[in-house]
Formats: sequence, C-alpha cells, structure tokens
Amino acid sequence: MKRATPAVTVFLVVVVGWQALHGLLGINSLLLPSPSAIVKACMAHLPQLLQETGITMAEAILGFALGSAGAFVTAIVFIMAPLMERAAYPYAIALKATPLIVIAPLLVAWFGNGLVSKVAMSAVIAFFPVLVSAISGMSRINSGMLDLMTSLSASRWQVLKRIRIPSSLPLVFAGLRTSSSLAVVGAVIAEFTGATQGIGHLINTSSYYLQTDLMFAAIAMISLSGIAFFYTVAAVEKRIVFWSPVREG
Repeated sequence: MKRATPAVTVFLVVVVGWQALHGLLGINSLLLPSPSAIVKACMAHLPQLLQETGITMAEAILGFALGSAGAFVTAIVFIMAPLMERAAYPYAIALKATPLIVIAPLLVAWFGNGLVSKVAMSAVIAFFPVLVSAISGMSRINSGMLDLMTSLSASRWQVLKRIRIPSSLPLVFAGLRTSSSLAVVGAVIAEFTGATQGIGHLINTSSYYLQTDLMFAAIAMISLSGIAFFYTVAAVEKRIVFWSPVREG
C-alpha cells in the first residue's frame, strides 16, 4: 500500500483539478468530458465495457504468451548457434523498427479482422523485448560458474540448462514486464485497423458518434487492465526469481 500511495495521490490531485477546471472554464464535454461524466458513462455502459475489455485482454494475453515463448526459443537458438544470430538478428531489429500502423493492415489482410490478426499483432510487438533481454541474460554468465561446468566436462546443453537459463531469468522477466504492456497496445492498434469487437473497436465507434465520455471510459478500462497485467507478471517474477530484487516501475 505504501508503494501505491504516491501514484494514488497524483491520480486524485489530477482528477480533482480536472473536475474543478472543467466547471470553471466551461470546457466543451464533446472535446474533454469531466471525470464525473466519465464515471457516469462507465457505470451506464459497464457490461459492454467489461465485455470489450475482456476480448482485448484475451487477445493481448494470447499474443503475449506466443510472442514471449517464440522470443525465448529464438534466443536459445541464437545463443547455441552464433552464426544464426548474426544472420537473423538484423531482421528482428528491422521488424521492431517497422511502425505498428504499417504492420497492422497487413496482418488484417492476411488473417482477417477476427481474433487471429489481433493475437498476431500482440505477438509481434511482444517478441522483441523478450528476445533482447533473453539474449543479454544468457550471454552474461558468471565466468567462475562456466569454468566449473567446463571442468566437469559439461555439454553446451547442460551449461544452457544449469547456468545460462537460470541466470537470464531476471533480465527475461524485465523484458516480459515490458512486453505485457506492449501486447495490450498491439491488440488495440490491430482493433483500430479492423475489428467488430474489442476495446479498440468501441473507442472507434464512440469517437465516430461523438460519445467522448464513453471513449474516455473505454480508455480508462483498458489502461487499468494493462496495469493489472503488468503487475501480474511482476508478481509471477517475485515467485520465480525470488533471489533477485524486482523493481516494478
């Protein structure tokens, strides 16, 4: 609770100030609704908001799982076959450097506007942070431990299993925490491009019909869900990498 106090305090100050300025300045609610109007919209459309948020988070979690698993396996391949890393790593960087708004229409064209394209988008954006952190973690191993394994005639796979993977976990989870948030972003961007459901679709339609309060409520819901996802990954990290201090944000 003590760790959350500063963030909660800032949130309350912003909300109270926003509400006060909205009334004092007479801001048009179509441009910027007041916090109270957003709360009312959230309560009025709560079942719809929960349903659409659940769809988006399901896409994000699936994409996160697939992208992270693929990145971890790829990192192992790169560590065990350095030539493969030199050949393929630049293409991973090129994929990361490509704007998401360019990738999203391609995925929709290839996989349709259903679940698969949203999961694929989340997987693509979740892939790179885990790949980089896993490669870095598996490369930075204690030389003394490596010498010990060598003296025991350990194979490369035994070194990978006993030394490289365990020592990489703190960095891997740092990448996972980053990817958890990015996966949500990827799912929403894919829904903006083409979808019939999900929080991105709801934001698009509420914007079209000038339901700004509902749009802000949808943004708040997916933001809170993304925060919850991030701290869920951090909680798992504390359980698995219990020997390493975890910085949550």
